[in-house]
Amino acid sequence: MLLALEGIAGAGKSTLRDRLLADAAAAGLPLSHVGQFSWLSPPATRTLIALRAGRPGPDPNDAPQAAHQDLTLHCRFVITPALDCGPVIADRLSLSTAVLLALVHRRPVADYVHLLAEQTAARPDLTILLTTPPDLCQTRMSTRPTERRFTDDPQTTTRLADLYEEGAKAWTAATGLPVLRHPCTSPGDLAVLATTSLDRLRAWRPPAPTKGGHL
Repeated sequence: MLLALEGIAGAGKSTLRDRLLADAAAAGLPLSHVGQFSWLSPPATRTLIALRAGRPGPDPNDAPQAAHQDLTLHCRFVITPALDCGPVIADRLSLSTAVLLALVHRRPVADYVHLLAEQTAARPDLTILLTTPPDLCQTRMSTRPTERRFTDDPQTTTRLADLYEEGAKAWTAATGLPVLRHPCTSPGDLAVLATTSLDRLRAWRPPAPTKGGHL
């Protein structure tokens, strides 16, 4: 099972990821995690770094193509091998990339959701969208020692939260796959999210092969 954690900076993704990894280890569940990008193609990496800095580049097609190429490599060389060993958490994945593309290029997020959903092997079986309020995320970000990105100012953070909601709807419409929405504002929220996620990971079974398929 591939589980993606999505949401704006400060929403609680890393906190939930670490809690799930610890709980899974305690329960004897072989859970691993991957990041948003593979960084395996130098040209795509250069374009994605510029995108993360808010620079769209001279050709509006460069970043979407780079994201698609990187996701293909990520699936082949990182995600699929990891899934062969057990369930996997992705701390951001296609939805976050689609949202970033939409923000920088000022186009509908659904356009990029459809592009990235073409890589069917990288589709998360379940996406958890952390809907933590932007003002609380801002407060959390203000205490972090890391340098703040262009996406971290209050106005952009609010816009990103809206884009995530639009992208989540587009994702389910395009793929039929679920997006679970829940804030992570308190220890109680974290406990609910961790328990729900771990229960899904334990209960998941691979889909039955189609007629004529192979086990």
